Formats: sequence, C-alpha cells, structure tokens
Amino acid sequence: MKGPSGKVPREDEEMSGEEKLMSIPEVKQVLEGVQGSRELSYEQKLALEHATYSSKTDPESAQKLVKELEKNERITDTIAYKIVEIWPTHPDDVKAIFAKERFTLKEDDVDTILKLVSKYERKA
Repeated sequence: MKGPSGKVPREDEEMSGEEKLMSIPEVKQVLEGVQGSRELSYEQKLALEHATYSSKTDPESAQKLVKELEKNERITDTIAYKIVEIWPTHPDDVKAIFAKERFTLKEDDVDTILKLVSKYERKA
C-alpha cells in the first residue's frame, strides 16, 4: 500500500502513481475501503489497527484542520499532517513537533495550534 517514499497513495490515485500526504483518519478510511474489496496484507492490517486506535477525528475534519494550520506561514503541509498524526494536547507536544525547525514558535502560535486541534477533536 505504501509507495517507495513511504507515503500511502489515496484510493483514487493508487493507479496514477501520484503520491500525497494523508492524515491518519484518511489512511483508516482508505484501508477500510480496501478491506471491503480484498484481503489486507499483514502490514496493511497493522496500519489499519494503528489508524483505528490513534485516529482522533474523522477524515473531513482532519483535512479542515490541515487547511487551517497551513494558514500559518511557518506550518508546512508536512508539519500540518504531523500535527494531525500526533494530535498534541500540551504545549510541550507542539514544541516537540517543531524541535527540528530553524525557528521557535511564539507562545501565541502554540496556543492557537492547541485550540485548533481541540476544535476538531472527535467528541466521544
């Protein structure tokens, strides 16, 4: 299911060879769709299990969150998807995501990210 770069192709792009970043909820949705039509490989079953337990929102909300995060000029698409994957709940979680970057986020930016993540969290 993963391409050579480690990215999972979207269901409609699987044959085109085009790869895009996907959020954990999107991976879950794609793997569930594939599971309905054929047997999943061992790795795909593990990925689906991981996505099921770690998914904190639905695919549509994950995409909305990515779009809102990308409005901040310092948040690249890769970082936005990493935020959706990790789903930070504490300022230190956000700072850890940005630890490799050549800049430090302001406290206001950290708070904004945490508020956005909380806004899109699936309610139990």
